[in-house]
Amino acid sequence: MVVDPLSRVFSALADPTRRDIVARLAAGDATVNELAEPYDVTLQAVSQHLKVLEGSGLVTRTRDAQRRPVHLEAEVFDLMTKWIERYRREAEERYRRLDDLLEAIPDEEPKAQRPRRGAPR
Repeated sequence: MVVDPLSRVFSALADPTRRDIVARLAAGDATVNELAEPYDVTLQAVSQHLKVLEGSGLVTRTRDAQRRPVHLEAEVFDLMTKWIERYRREAEERYRRLDDLLEAIPDEEPKAQRPRRGAPR
């Protein structure tokens, strides 16, 4: 089964640990050891999260001498932003049309109050 890139990105970001890793990488590149520090999990578990993020295109790993930093691929967010923006604009347009329709409906004037039965006139 072929999964489109947008689905892979949203799927990767469905996990809170992976979202946190992405947020941390937004501040700068980091090694697996650095990324694993705040979590009470094994390096292997963090590596598995990184493999999912790599598979979605959100991160890449490079080699810098002995260091293997993980890098956030920010342009992948453009794909998500375009998708979200498209539906945000459509929703805003629907609300604008609803507002226009509601503005066009005349306000009903309150009905003249009729005296209640048995009430003095």
